[in-house]
Amino acid sequence: MSVLGCIIYRHNLWLVVVALLICGAGSWVTARLVLRAFATRSLQRFGWSFIAAVVAAADIWCTHFVAMLGFEPGVPIAFDPVLTIASLLIALVGSIAGFVLATSRVSRAAPALGGAIVGLAVALMHYAGMLAYRVEGVVIWNRTLLVLSIVFAVGLCALALHRAGVAAGEPGEAARARSRGNAAALVVAGVLALAIAALHFTGMTAFQVVPLAIDGHFSNPAALHALALAVACMALVIAGSGCVSFLLDDSVRAESVEHLRTMAMSDMLTGLPNRANFNARIDAELARADDSRKLALIGIDLNRFKEINDLHGHHAGDEVLRILARRLASLVREDEFVARVGGDEFVAFTRFATRDELADLLERLETALYRPIRYDDAEVISGASLGVAIYPDDATSKTVLINNADLAMYRAKADLTQSVCFYEPAMDEIARERRSLTHDLREALARGQLSVHYQVQTSITTGDICGYEALLRWEHPRLGFISPAKFIPLAEENGLILGIGAWVLREACTRAVAWSPPYKVAVNLSPVQFAHADLPKLVETVLVETGLAPERLELELTETAIFADRERSLDVLQRIKAIGVNLALDDFGTGYSSLDTLRSFPFDKIKLDQSFVNEAETSRQATAIIRAVLALGKSLGIPVLAEGIETQDQLTLLANEGCDEVQGFLLGRPAPLSQIVASGQLSLLADDEPVVDVARP
Repeated sequence: MSVLGCIIYRHNLWLVVVALLICGAGSWVTARLVLRAFATRSLQRFGWSFIAAVVAAADIWCTHFVAMLGFEPGVPIAFDPVLTIASLLIALVGSIAGFVLATSRVSRAAPALGGAIVGLAVALMHYAGMLAYRVEGVVIWNRTLLVLSIVFAVGLCALALHRAGVAAGEPGEAARARSRGNAAALVVAGVLALAIAALHFTGMTAFQVVPLAIDGHFSNPAALHALALAVACMALVIAGSGCVSFLLDDSVRAESVEHLRTMAMSDMLTGLPNRANFNARIDAELARADDSRKLALIGIDLNRFKEINDLHGHHAGDEVLRILARRLASLVREDEFVARVGGDEFVAFTRFATRDELADLLERLETALYRPIRYDDAEVISGASLGVAIYPDDATSKTVLINNADLAMYRAKADLTQSVCFYEPAMDEIARERRSLTHDLREALARGQLSVHYQVQTSITTGDICGYEALLRWEHPRLGFISPAKFIPLAEENGLILGIGAWVLREACTRAVAWSPPYKVAVNLSPVQFAHADLPKLVETVLVETGLAPERLELELTETAIFADRERSLDVLQRIKAIGVNLALDDFGTGYSSLDTLRSFPFDKIKLDQSFVNEAETSRQATAIIRAVLALGKSLGIPVLAEGIETQDQLTLLANEGCDEVQGFLLGRPAPLSQIVASGQLSLLADDEPVVDVARP
């Protein structure tokens, strides 16, 4: 009879099958767990190694114990409880030591060495269990088979963990290890199961019993079989627990990955899809574009979001964005998408077969964006400008489609009569003109093609000149005179205003030093310049370089410029005042016109906006506002200068109301300094004449 036949003949076939099931299931779970240990780091690696070791120890010991209970030596048997428990501890301790070493990656040989320790633990456990196996007979060992069984256990376990280490790859390749985990687990589990089975059955073949006839000694096969089934159930429970922990980790890992993906593709403030999500979706939509249904891209920019932030604070702005995001998310339907792509900018797209379908979405968007929003006790209406570009009518690529939607949106923002604007080819020409003009403006600054004109400011009671306001002018070589209302916004958008503003300040101060009489010179500050430049340092440097007395310089800024960051603005203005420079609040009456601004900030003059002066002759409300501003100035001890005086009636009205100073075409148009000198309003000191600045203390 063959060795295998002898083994089967001396075992209970059913318990052999149970033992093999335990061995196979336990080895599979152990393989998956040890592969997970190889794919993780630090404490996680130790944790997975420990779980793998516990499952492996239970697998090894229970396979051995069930197979032992299924062994039929033909004589009464019993088990030594101490040695039986010791065999379990040997399996547990040896497995922990082996798996921890194997997954430690202290060297390239660590997995094989750890596997060898596990194999040795399997062998020691087996033979400790055999010592605990008491039979009524003489035990004879075949030493060759005994040594061979140990070689099988050590060699195959070393091979199994070596294969696991190879499958896991180098450190940091966890994702690749998981992608090929099933195939690797099959190989590792098969080798582990072979190691356990080969050890047991080879060792049992080496075990021979010569029966001794002793009266009154017998075994209870039913009790032994029941014990075997109980051990088998416990082994499967332990293996199942390891499997469940693995599956739970996979589930948690998948949920974490999904959560991270959601976070990466969602806007944190509003919960809407973000720019990355939008780019992915629009790519997918363009890839499946067809002739029957076109794709409309809608760029959305809120109209009054900065004003909401300035008046109510950034918390209010954030809440407005969240409310609008909820409205937009609730209105989208199938084949529609909306995302927040940054700041107060949103984007939407939809597939449509007819213009009516597109018009329906635009109407829903407008309704949501223009509906009033309640915040605390205030009600705000943000409103928005919407630009629409259609694929493939207006563009054949994503980049061009987005650019065209932006162009249409900017046109809608500039047009006060409509909130939705569709892209037109002429917009490209306008955009090119703006880019060209921006380039020319940059060249004009570099080549000294900009100039400063001066407009006189006069005392309304005496008619005496109080000073001049420096106004930037640009004579384009080809296009002629360019209005400041056209090129100043371009300079602010493209960052040129910082260089231009510094040049105007230095030019005005340089020219004013030579004026006789030493009138004041007023220079406007852009909100962008005020927010980004180290203004006090610039002002002080220019005054030192030019020699102009600080009291002769007056800086004009609007209330809008200081609202973005009131604390910083107050610090900047106080530092400028400490230098000795005067400050004027420009365009008062428009924008916010807060009394708290006059109370909090150190202004020396209020400039009444010209729109009220223009309407004063026909509007009682404008006249009332003029009176109120003049009364406010007198009560605070701040002189008021009215801008835009073009008629004698306007001048008479302001004189009757007690205005301090005036400025406008009636009194003098902006002109080059040479023309003002030629008119005799002021003269210039000769180059060799010492500068005695009477305004300097």
